[in-house]
Amino acid sequence: MATTTAPGLQMATARPRISFPRRLFGAGAAIISPNSKVASWANLTCSFHISSSPPLQRNFSILTTKFNKFVTKAMAESTDRPVAGLPINLKGKRAFIAGIADDNGYGWAIAKSLAAAGAEILVGTWVPALNIFETSLRRGKFDESRVLPDGSLMEISKIYPLDAVYDSPEDVPEDVKTNKRYAGSANWTVKEVAESVKQDFGSIDILVHSLANGPEVTKPLLETSRQGYLAAISASSYSYVSLLKHFVLLMNPGGSSISLTYIASERIIPGYGGGMSSAKAALESDTRVLAFEAGRKYRIRVNTISAGPLRSRAAKAIGFIDMMIDYSLANGPLQKELSAEEVGNTAAFLASPLASAITGAVVYVDNGLNAMGVGVDSPIFESLDIPKEKK
Repeated sequence: MATTTAPGLQMATARPRISFPRRLFGAGAAIISPNSKVASWANLTCSFHISSSPPLQRNFSILTTKFNKFVTKAMAESTDRPVAGLPINLKGKRAFIAGIADDNGYGWAIAKSLAAAGAEILVGTWVPALNIFETSLRRGKFDESRVLPDGSLMEISKIYPLDAVYDSPEDVPEDVKTNKRYAGSANWTVKEVAESVKQDFGSIDILVHSLANGPEVTKPLLETSRQGYLAAISASSYSYVSLLKHFVLLMNPGGSSISLTYIASERIIPGYGGGMSSAKAALESDTRVLAFEAGRKYRIRVNTISAGPLRSRAAKAIGFIDMMIDYSLANGPLQKELSAEEVGNTAAFLASPLASAITGAVVYVDNGLNAMGVGVDSPIFESLDIPKEKK
């Protein structure tokens, strides 16, 4: 039997009703050794390794033959028996994530979950933030947050400079070209990055859009300028259209494209202004249209994740992220703080074959806050018997 190691994201594990000789397997990782006791079924199906310990070398071929017979028999059991989990396996897949500039946002979390499932990671980083990000990565400042479930560190195969506001070199204004923050970087427009990725790697399987910007986000919509409104749409919504337009040409059929949205697209969130709520609404509408077009023409699935509030560096710039997290804790069906990992794992699922029939969807990952019609922490509801967790 060939030695295989599947990636580390496992959705569920059921105990099988199949027994094995206790002397045949080692604990945990199903390693044959002199101290063998019992084998974990989940590890048996995903990470069987053969040890060549000297005491067993003479009987190695016999044990391997017996093991093959056991596994063959186990796999041939009737389908009504429990199976060993439902793995998210992205081994052999390649992902390009646009919009990572630090280690505390949703983009980073998505990259980690995809890497944990076995995908190769490529990153597109905003040009002015590129030097700081690469330096921090090189000096080990992100090492703690790079740790994957199996103890290894997430590897990024290549980081590309990217400014998704510009489709091609012809679109870049002179003042940006000569800006010192862009000095030393080249080929950073969407078209050029797609061409570079194709030249370097040939193809990708997963495209993630994890970027947004609204220069007037703190302004109410009635005080937002036309320039500020259109800038929010350009950076936060059309950038996704442009990315998919250029990257879909190097995506393998059956691939997946994912973006990030927010509940402000369909509910009023005071303070989330400057046209950003409109940009998120456009992003969700574009997701449905792109799902149809990319699905029909390229067999690519297109979905967006509506994530709850997170204390990321970008969110802190809005100024009231702590307030939104407190509100979510007080009013959401699940009274816990959302973690970036939960969004990352959802992205890994959507990118996997397990979600092969899901496209054009807005997937809410917000502890259920999107389902609420009122804020139950309001004094108006004091007399109501609001369900609370039993202590």
